[in-house]
Amino acid sequence: MPWQRLKGLMHPLLAWIGPNFIRARVICGMALFVVAVAILALDYLPQKLDLKEGQPSPRDFKAPQGIVYESEVLTQKARQEAAGQVTPVYRVDSTVVAELTTRVEGIFRVIREINDNTEASSERVTRLKEQLSQLQLSDAAFEALAGASNAELDSIAGAIKDVIGRVMNEAVPQDAVNTARDKMLAALETAGIEAGYKPVAAAIIQGLELKPNLIYDVAATLQKQEQAAAEVSPVLVTIRQNEKIVSDGELVTAEDIEALQKLGLLRSGASWGALFGLFFFQVLLVALGLLYLRFFKPQVYNNNRLLLLLGLLWVIFLIFFRGMAAISLGGRAEFTRLAGFLMPVAAGSMLAAILIDAQVAIIFTIFLAMEAGIIGGIYYQFAATGIVSGLVGIYCVTHLSQRSDLVRSSLYLMLANLLSVVALGLMLKYTVSQQSITAIMALTNGLLSTVLTIGFLPFLENSFGITTALKLLELSDPNHPLLKRLLLEAPGTYHHSILVGNLAEAAANAVGADSLLARVGAYYHDIGKLKRPYFFIENQVTAENPHDRLAPTLSTLIISCHVKDGLEMAREHRLPQVIQDIIAQHHGETLITYFYQKARENSRDDSVKENDFRYEGPIPRSKEAAIVMLADSVEAGIRSMPRFTPGRMEGFVRKIIREKLEDGQLEASDLTFRELAVIAEAFMRVLNGIFHTRVEYPEVVLKEIERRKNRNGVLHKQSAG
Repeated sequence: MPWQRLKGLMHPLLAWIGPNFIRARVICGMALFVVAVAILALDYLPQKLDLKEGQPSPRDFKAPQGIVYESEVLTQKARQEAAGQVTPVYRVDSTVVAELTTRVEGIFRVIREINDNTEASSERVTRLKEQLSQLQLSDAAFEALAGASNAELDSIAGAIKDVIGRVMNEAVPQDAVNTARDKMLAALETAGIEAGYKPVAAAIIQGLELKPNLIYDVAATLQKQEQAAAEVSPVLVTIRQNEKIVSDGELVTAEDIEALQKLGLLRSGASWGALFGLFFFQVLLVALGLLYLRFFKPQVYNNNRLLLLLGLLWVIFLIFFRGMAAISLGGRAEFTRLAGFLMPVAAGSMLAAILIDAQVAIIFTIFLAMEAGIIGGIYYQFAATGIVSGLVGIYCVTHLSQRSDLVRSSLYLMLANLLSVVALGLMLKYTVSQQSITAIMALTNGLLSTVLTIGFLPFLENSFGITTALKLLELSDPNHPLLKRLLLEAPGTYHHSILVGNLAEAAANAVGADSLLARVGAYYHDIGKLKRPYFFIENQVTAENPHDRLAPTLSTLIISCHVKDGLEMAREHRLPQVIQDIIAQHHGETLITYFYQKARENSRDDSVKENDFRYEGPIPRSKEAAIVMLADSVEAGIRSMPRFTPGRMEGFVRKIIREKLEDGQLEASDLTFRELAVIAEAFMRVLNGIFHTRVEYPEVVLKEIERRKNRNGVLHKQSAG
């Protein structure tokens, strides 16, 4: 079988885990964690876009659900429009007036220097013409300048500068430069300059190179644009369920691509922030799960095999979830996103409950359901459905008595899934078609979860050496080869084992132990007697006892060997380890009293050692093994009583329990004194049902019963003829 080959691959790993506890925990845990995160991270890896801006859409796209989001594309466009409407900012450049004033001062400085350093008037005129050749002045104007005093020159210069200041301190754009010059020339008429010097002032102004003082302020304009853009509120886009985003053949816009990405219908490049968030969330979930196991389930936390099993279940069902999420329902996005309702969370929950523990399975269910929600697109409805179906699955398998119960559990799962998706559909305002699809998925999920549980259970049971209730039920079948041999070859032992099983089951139920394990362990506890059945008194059909011809030491060896022989047979038939433990421990280190006393009677000295007449052990290390030991001793000893009265049987039962306790056989079993008292009461209820007092029929009644019996036989023959 395939699972047997897989089991062969698992055994070397499990064998290595045992002696390498810490190292195995770290290595296996890290490997499983990396694989799980890699499976979950597939949605966040870079993916090629199906659509590009400006290209025609390959098909219709509709919103699978309603959504409200802040549109970065539309917000950016609105901000650009607001910035574009900002009026450019200009400022008056004061340096323009300063430059013109400086040039005017330079001209008059030259005039003063010539007038101060030259004595002859003609020579001053000549030098002025040379130095001020750029000014278009008449000879009369040069002569006037040559004869002007410094006070007159200062007055002319001051008037020109005043005119320049009055005109150029106002905003003068490029296209108003000539107008500004005309204003200056016109202002000279009223500037208080003597008539002879006005041509000089006009020529100086005409010779100045005017430039605009109104310049574009880039920094102020940008600041104003940024302020206008910042005042624009984010644009919120509301998309209703089933609203068409883009039609087949329609040119795709940036707004369309953004809407499809927000709906999860398209994905762009890798989101490193999302990947980090996913990784951190997984670390948090795993850490919380391990803390729960450490503080509340230490028997699981300290068991590397069970931790490995939990990790494998995690990875296996993540793979299933990923496969379900990839299902395309007719290529329609609004239906494809609903495939998350197929994720079989309940299968993982049931397997965890059967193989590990129901309380651990509840935590594992919440864990798996959140993973299903993440893989399904971070939608809470998938996680909610997973939690509901997982909890129902745990309830269905908590009191599992046979494999057919798993089949019946599928009906409960289907019903629970159906109710949950209908309720969620109403909350999310699904259409009739969407409700129909989710209902079909819910029913399929319930069936699929059961199929996966039944399929994985045998493989995981055998690979991890876990004995489930289903495995024990299979072992309790009377047609099992060992039980069938026991019935045919050692019938006394078989019936003894059945009675011990009844006693053990009742006692285990009374103290809260595993009653099924106790009963099945009792069925197999004496299978070692198959090797030499007639050396045990319950299988002897004649009065001759073979031990009468044997030495007590040899008889003790034969009797005690049935434990070792039973273990060999159990290993040969691959019985679970818990059953092998009961076989090995059901006698503990008890003294074989009969042959010990016989050896002492035959011995002439004190050379007989008590330890030579004890079973090799070990003593019972579980409640179930201790209960089987007590039930075995009670059932075997009760038959030696001459009269069966409730009082005598109760005294005998309590005597057996007290002797085992005083002999130290129950020290490792965790049974309390109160539980021992409860066990005695449970034994008595069963024994009173077996060895109850019967009413003795009078002779007349017996004859009447015989007569009617014969008459009924004659009538039956006649009717048959």
